[in-house]
Amino acid sequence: MLIAGFPAGSFQTNCYVVAPAAGEECVIVDPGQNAVGDLDEVLREHRLKPVAVLVTHGHIDHMWSVAPVCGARDVPAWIHPEDRDLLSDPGKGLSLTTRQQLFGGLTFTEPDDVRELSDGAVLKLAGMELTVDHAPGHTRGSVTFRLPATDEIPHVMFSGDLLFAGSIGRTDLPGGDYPTILRSLADKCLPLPDDTVVLPGHGPQTTIGQERATNPYLAEAAPHAGPGRGL
Repeated sequence: MLIAGFPAGSFQTNCYVVAPAAGEECVIVDPGQNAVGDLDEVLREHRLKPVAVLVTHGHIDHMWSVAPVCGARDVPAWIHPEDRDLLSDPGKGLSLTTRQQLFGGLTFTEPDDVRELSDGAVLKLAGMELTVDHAPGHTRGSVTFRLPATDEIPHVMFSGDLLFAGSIGRTDLPGGDYPTILRSLADKCLPLPDDTVVLPGHGPQTTIGQERATNPYLAEAAPHAGPGRGL
């Protein structure tokens, strides 16, 4: 298994490239702001051919480069229907102040080929099987993608902004809801094996076991106020 990642743009959003091995087909997860140059370098280095772009949620820091990447490679974008409208109007997922700061005449459009994700779906792409878990709370259409364990690697979860090392996604933007994200964490994260590798939308990788032991938002007694991490 080959997983390469890099932080993209001013938001430092982790973009991942996932393939069975070098020289094979691959999928791209969350190509954010200014991701194209670094992404092209990763693809050249490992001789990879993209077959799809997967979007964990519709916030602009995760979908900024989706349309240009899909257009240049003629591949589809996969996103949950609850967040699909953010592909063409990402301002809907932001506060008014943030919209005013970010959009100086910028316009966004959907890729030509958009396909919708559903909870529990198994995507068979690039010779891999990725399980989709709908995990709302950060946005209504937030999802995670899971790869099954093999003899060589443990389970892997691309968590988007659901779960970070030591924190979770913020819930104070349009579409966010703190009780809902807690339910998503309980339903989608806590049942996973401790050795599950978590590759989040921001910051370093972690494991479910580490977060189960140390992350206050996975504790049985939930805090009264939501955190403030992520866009």
